[in-house]
Amino acid sequence: MAAELPRASELARWRAEKDRFLKENRGSPLYGTPGFEGLAYYPERPELRVEVDVERPAEPETVLLGTSSGDERLYLVYGVARFELEGQALSLTLFAPTDAPEGPRLFLPFADATSGSETYGAGRYLDAQVVAPGRVLLDFNFAYHPYCAYAEGYSCPFPPPQNRLAVPVRAGERLPDEADRA
Repeated sequence: MAAELPRASELARWRAEKDRFLKENRGSPLYGTPGFEGLAYYPERPELRVEVDVERPAEPETVLLGTSSGDERLYLVYGVARFELEGQALSLTLFAPTDAPEGPRLFLPFADATSGSETYGAGRYLDAQVVAPGRVLLDFNFAYHPYCAYAEGYSCPFPPPQNRLAVPVRAGERLPDEADRA
């Protein structure tokens, strides 16, 4: 009987597919970049995958998020997620596109204590998943840099002030180390 080969985790498959897309797809900001073999990531940390309750606004609220190109993008405030991460009480505002106010995917732009040193200075994004009414899954292992981190010419929303965390979130995509760049 042959030994069963280990399966890649959902995260490992997602990262491999993203790296392949960025390397091979003409629509990628990294297409044709000499020597590009993949992005740098923090190791997977299961404790940074949290299912949390969301405080929903009584009435739908629209908000304009500023972007790297100087324009603004319209979103709906889905609600505020309050949770604990690494012993710190945190809250983050989740946004929904105007054409899908109830999800199932929500937009979470955030910056943290790693922004500008270990991760892209303007912040990262996370696609939150609605798992039940008023409840979302935040898996920071899937945090990613916007295309603006790789090339000019993209319009990337900035995290709003309430989504700037004083704690480090060492999960997801990161900047390459000096050793990675050598």
